[in-house]
Amino acid sequence: MLLDADESQLVLVDYQTRLMPAIHEGAAALANAVRLAQIAQMLDVPVWGTEQNPSRLGPNDAALRALCRKTLDKMHFSAVPDGLVDYLRPPVKPQQGGNARSLPKHLQKPAQPAAPERPSIVIAGCEAHVCLLQTALELLAEEFEVWVVTDACSSRTERNRDAAFDRLAGAGAELVTTEMVAFEWLGSCEHPAFKDMLALVK
Repeated sequence: MLLDADESQLVLVDYQTRLMPAIHEGAAALANAVRLAQIAQMLDVPVWGTEQNPSRLGPNDAALRALCRKTLDKMHFSAVPDGLVDYLRPPVKPQQGGNARSLPKHLQKPAQPAAPERPSIVIAGCEAHVCLLQTALELLAEEFEVWVVTDACSSRTERNRDAAFDRLAGAGAELVTTEMVAFEWLGSCEHPAFKDMLALVK
């Protein structure tokens, strides 16, 4: 199973200015997150950000924030209860055709939630064992495919970060790296963005 750029969305969780100095290898995780977002933009993959209690932890890194279509403020550790799925899943479309509206209400089919047009969620963030973990687990429960970019995630300690990866893998998330995502999204060295992408990862 390989990633397809046309079916992917990128979610970047809580790379916040007051949090990152305390994160183990935080500068490397942030650099990979920015790289991912730049590659996503080249390939028209939607990029979404989240910020945990930004009045206390500050905004996301400015370079990363500028690459996101929208940034969701949240108070829950998982971004799902605060509305992330509304970004990831298109709204329900009204039913077309027929005269269903003329049927009595009890005979009408209830509106079904739309299947995501881009069901593969590539996700990275901090802290891996709290906000990233809880968001990823709830996205799995919402029936998205979840791909966790391990070299763009971290926690204050390696032990917490690694425990998060173990738990996510056991729950059905795919563990990948920045370069895995980049090369799978491209698919071929003949892709028009190949040279630009290579400049970012080398």
